[in-house]
Amino acid sequence: MSFFFIKFLNDVSRMKYEQKKEAVLLLEDGTVYKGYAVGAVGTAAGEIAFNTGVYGYQEIFTDPSYFGQILVLTPSHVGNYGVKEDEVESSSIKIEGLVCKKFSQHHSRPGASDSLQGYFEKDNKVGISDVDTRAITRHIRSTGAMNAIISSEILDIDVLKEKLKKVPKMDGLELSSKVSTEDPYFFGDENADFKVAVLDYGVKLNILRCLADRGCYLKVFPYNASIEKIIEWSPDGIMLSNGPGDPSAMPNEIATVGAIVETQIPVFGICLGHQILALSQGLTTKKMHNGHRGVNHPVKNLETTKCEVTSQNHGFVVDWDSAEKANGITITHKHLNDDSLAGIRLDNKNAFSVQFHPESSAGPNDSRYLFDQFIGNIKENKAVNA
Repeated sequence: MSFFFIKFLNDVSRMKYEQKKEAVLLLEDGTVYKGYAVGAVGTAAGEIAFNTGVYGYQEIFTDPSYFGQILVLTPSHVGNYGVKEDEVESSSIKIEGLVCKKFSQHHSRPGASDSLQGYFEKDNKVGISDVDTRAITRHIRSTGAMNAIISSEILDIDVLKEKLKKVPKMDGLELSSKVSTEDPYFFGDENADFKVAVLDYGVKLNILRCLADRGCYLKVFPYNASIEKIIEWSPDGIMLSNGPGDPSAMPNEIATVGAIVETQIPVFGICLGHQILALSQGLTTKKMHNGHRGVNHPVKNLETTKCEVTSQNHGFVVDWDSAEKANGITITHKHLNDDSLAGIRLDNKNAFSVQFHPESSAGPNDSRYLFDQFIGNIKENKAVNA
């Protein structure tokens, strides 16, 4: 390759770089990062969080549990393989905004249906690239969770500070109502062996797939469905889904789950569903310093002593001491990075829950056995009541 051709390529690359639109990221503590706009031109604000996963960005972006959050991706590149219509966990991008190091405007996968840039533009989502994501992640890790704002239309820091002051804190914020279905709907084969009611606090599509693959016909209910409406369908089991926001801000839903547990219908809770189940039994939850988000979190099953690599996404956690002191609660899983509570079982009730994502989309399949455990509980309960 000639010197002049290499110089031409470098000049073209530099010209494209110089044509990028400037963007700014402002954190609540006043820290400022300057970069370039990706996605739609605009402004986005929410709680900033980092995810350590190195794959599955489309599934992550469409996870309803991220609603209300600006997401920092720690890998060096994002967008390389574009997007596919079937690699989603909901009907749209749920993150408020994206922060990344290098954002690929082009993709190399033949099966992709669009570029990540086009995907973000279609959903009117804002992002910033060419910032030091390692520095941002270390800052959040040491300082703790806080709100942030991204803008590619307003670069005046003082103006952005005023806007950021109006962004609500995640503490005390109920968000399931923003992502839950408004009307019940069905999923799977109506001739399947089991009927499972799913309380949609922000359910991921792969949770529904994992249940349907195990012979379940699902009726997905809104987050605030009454126990009467749920029981009227005569479900064999009840799934409490993942979702965004502060679980303690959902007193009516907590009361409903408490009543559900008393019916002895098998219950399985994931993430927010896990927290709501815990709260319904008198346990407490607390806001974490910076949360767990990624596809490589180690968890120990305390009953089998085996360790699992898990997918996680949560900023709140069930308090270990409250679970340890409670009657009728067995702690079943522990996060090995910080010894936080990662799973419980109700001893005298037919219910269990975990703080991580056994449907693992994106993520490893180490914890898929929990769906089989749920089906086992359903089979046993049906046999007893036959």
